[in-house]
Amino acid sequence: MTTSTPPGLSRATLSNPADLIASLPYLLGFRPADSLVLLGHRVPGTTIGLMVRADLPPRELQAQQADALIPRFDDPEHNGVTAVIVGGSADENGPPHQTLAAELERGLARHNLRLFHALWTPEIEPGAPWLCYRDPDCGGVLPDPQETVLAAATTEAGFVVFRSREELAAVLEPRSPEAIARRADLLAASPEPLCGPDMSASDVLDAAVTELRAAFLRQRHGEGPPDDDQAVRLAHALMLTPIRDACMALAVPPHTSLTREVEEVWLTLVRELPPPHRAEAALHLGYTALMCGEGALAGMALANAVEADPEHLVAQLLQTAWNIGTDPAKLTGLADFSTAADLGLTPPPEPGSAEDPGQGRRSGPPRGMR
Repeated sequence: MTTSTPPGLSRATLSNPADLIASLPYLLGFRPADSLVLLGHRVPGTTIGLMVRADLPPRELQAQQADALIPRFDDPEHNGVTAVIVGGSADENGPPHQTLAAELERGLARHNLRLFHALWTPEIEPGAPWLCYRDPDCGGVLPDPQETVLAAATTEAGFVVFRSREELAAVLEPRSPEAIARRADLLAASPEPLCGPDMSASDVLDAAVTELRAAFLRQRHGEGPPDDDQAVRLAHALMLTPIRDACMALAVPPHTSLTREVEEVWLTLVRELPPPHRAEAALHLGYTALMCGEGALAGMALANAVEADPEHLVAQLLQTAWNIGTDPAKLTGLADFSTAADLGLTPPPEPGSAEDPGQGRRSGPPRGMR
């Protein structure tokens, strides 16, 4: 399986092989094992561009894997790639997987891309050995990943690094399959739980905003997941097109305390809602993670959205953008700030703020845009 990660932290560079390898968990969001990681070099300089992680293939599929992955770097933004192979044991002939390294170099040459470095390590742990494929005198031991510059930057940004890709994927699993089944039945029996007699479309939108703001407050107060009734109303709220468009604005600007709170709400709802309603929460989780540079989480969330609703066009669009490594700054146009401002859809202000928490409609831009 592959994981693509658009650039999220501009301070990450490709200048030191040992630091680069040790920084991979903080670039990907988890510690890769038995993996091939390709890191694109952006033009100009040595800034990291597109990153792709794939499971190590069997020998008979190495050329096929190289042919499948390398074309993703064949664009004006990249002039080459650094390859890091994680897994296996070295011997007197050097690092393992040398055929794979050779296939990568041949494939890159066919696309007029340079292989800047081809590196190997058995695991990303302090003191683990690392070697170069093309220079037998190139190598050393890895520093402690937690002491790298990138570790400090990602920790400061509030990112979480998981021990494995499987551990990261597990955070998206339903908390209670039984609750998911109950809510699917409730939604089937009451497809529009926010609607009532004589309610206008504006009234329904106000009710939806109220539900979302209540969810933000529950998250802030640590009240736990929604009950069945709350989950059903939130599922319906997120299906309303104006609400969906306005929610995208909650991801911009990234790297704020409120953005992280919103991301936690979406993550909770991914675990609490049945398909196809789960697709909306997964879409917003993916977009928020994408804006924050959390590429692995973004990719998993968007895949979750498409799985929950294969016809969801916005989720498909974002998954395609993620898959080709689109710069997140180019996707801010998806955030509908005017609708968010009109609806007053914004998380309640941080504790201690002088702002009126209010509910429903109010004038002025969303909090994240002030």
